[in-house]
Amino acid sequence: MKAELAEGHIKRRMEELGRGNNYRTRHRHFVLSPDEQRTIDGGTHLFVLIEEDDNCRVQSDVGVYDISETNANELHHEHQGKILLSSNSPFTTHIQMIQVITKS
Repeated sequence: MKAELAEGHIKRRMEELGRGNNYRTRHRHFVLSPDEQRTIDGGTHLFVLIEEDDNCRVQSDVGVYDISETNANELHHEHQGKILLSSNSPFTTHIQMIQVITKS
């Protein structure tokens, strides 16, 4: 999902969740070393995948995004909770997400 599409998606999603405009966003650009795995504690924040490397896997409490996954019938761009980022490449992998933080 491109950043322009993500902005509209986030706005609609926050409306669906009853948060209105009561949130802020933060761009996150994760750089993973070859074959690295990293866990992100997303808590209740929403993470929207906007740019991904073809050799990455993003798995969370909500779903998985991995174009090499053969058992999934849907790939998720929206993640929450414990998020596992994985590089499936012998090269550096880049994963960009928008973190949506709700205001109290």
